[in-house]
Amino acid sequence: MKQTTPFVISEFTNPSGKIVFQLYARIDGQRFRKNFRTRAEAEAERQVQEVNWLQRDTGTRAAITRLNEDQLHEAEAVFRRLAAHPRSLSFYVDFALANYREPEKQKPMADAVADYIAAKEHEFAQDQLSPPQMGRIRWELKRLVKAFPGKAVAELTAPALTQFLEKDRAGMKTHNNRRGVLSTFFKYSFQRGWIADNPIPKVPHYRIRRKRGMAQTLTAAQAATLMEYLETTSNGRLVPYFALCLFAGIRPGVPHGEITKLKPEAVDLDAGVIHISAEVSKVREPRKIAIQPNLAAWLRAYPLKRFPIVAGNFQKRRAKFAEKFNLTHDVLRHTFISMFVAKFRSIGEAAIQAGNSESIIRKHYLDLKTTKEADGFFGILPKHAGSIVAEDAAATPATDVPSESVAA
Repeated sequence: MKQTTPFVISEFTNPSGKIVFQLYARIDGQRFRKNFRTRAEAEAERQVQEVNWLQRDTGTRAAITRLNEDQLHEAEAVFRRLAAHPRSLSFYVDFALANYREPEKQKPMADAVADYIAAKEHEFAQDQLSPPQMGRIRWELKRLVKAFPGKAVAELTAPALTQFLEKDRAGMKTHNNRRGVLSTFFKYSFQRGWIADNPIPKVPHYRIRRKRGMAQTLTAAQAATLMEYLETTSNGRLVPYFALCLFAGIRPGVPHGEITKLKPEAVDLDAGVIHISAEVSKVREPRKIAIQPNLAAWLRAYPLKRFPIVAGNFQKRRAKFAEKFNLTHDVLRHTFISMFVAKFRSIGEAAIQAGNSESIIRKHYLDLKTTKEADGFFGILPKHAGSIVAEDAAATPATDVPSESVAA
C-alpha cells in the first residue's frame, strides 16, 4: 500500500532568473517535472497528480469536466450498462431523441388502471359489457399493475409487454385475449395523453388456424342416457335446463349465459316458438327458435310453471355428474346445432335459430352427424313422466324448415 506521496513542490530559479514553483516526482523510473508561477497553482496540480497516482490501479482518473457529481455517476452507470452492446452511447441517445416523445403527463400505472376500470364500470352499468367481460378486464389489469409496480404508463414498452404476456406460456387464444384487454387500455391511455405512442401494435398477435368440424358434441345415445339420468335425479329439477340447451341450442352459461336470462313466458308451447330477446341474446340480436316435437314433450312433462329453468345451487348439482357425461361448457349447444344441420341440411336456418353466422355453422358443425343419428336425437322423449306425453309428441309431425333456407 502506498504510504507517502512522490510529489514534491520546491522553489526553482529558471535560467532567466525568474522564480517558479516546480512540481517534481519520480514514479516507476519515470520523471515528472512541471513549473508553475505560483505555489497555489503547483499545489492544485500536485493534488490532481496524487489522485491519478493513488487511483491508477482502480481504472479511475481525474479529469476536468462541466458535469456535476450526479451527472458523472449517471454517465458512468450508463457506460457500464452499454459494455455488452455493440453501439456507442451516442447511437442510443440519437435513437431515443428520434423515436421517443414525452407524454403530456406521467400517469402512474395504478392510477391509470383505476381510471380505465371506472370508465368500463360505467359501460357495464349501461349494459354495454357482459359480466364475464368486466371480470376479465379487472383481472387482467390487476395482473398488469402487479407486474410493473411503481411504473408510469409511458414506461411500458412493447418488449416489456411481450415478455409479460409470454411469462406463463399461455395458449395462443389466451394470449390474444389478454393482448386485446391491454390494447383497449393503451388506446384509452393514448387518448388521454398518458403515452405518446401505443406499444401494442408491436406486441405479437397469433394467427390461429382452426380445423373444420372440431366442435365437441354428444352422440344421440349419450344424450338419451343423460336425459334419462336427469329424470331420475333431484326429482327431475334439472330437466328443463338441459332440455332447452340440448334440444334448442340456447347458450348454457351459468350465471351469465342466455339460459339464465330466459323467462318462462318466452317459451310459447302453443305457438311452438322460443323467443330470445335482444336482452337475453349473447349477440344482442333477437331470434326465434322452433320448438321441436321432442322438446315440446319434455316441456309438457316438466312444465316451467312447476320446474325452474335453472335450479338452485346449479353449479354444485351439475358438477356431480358433469365428468361422468363429459359435459364441457358448450357441448349441449354444439350437439343441438350439429344435429339440426344433419337433420334439416340447412346451414342458414341453423344460423338463424342458433344465433351464429353461416360461416361458423359451416366451419364447425357441417357433416358432424348423420341424418340417422339426428333422427334418433330428435326422437329422445321422456321415459318417466307418463306414456300420454310420449304418445302426444310422437303423433306431432317434425317441424319443417323453409325450403329457401336449405344450403346449396
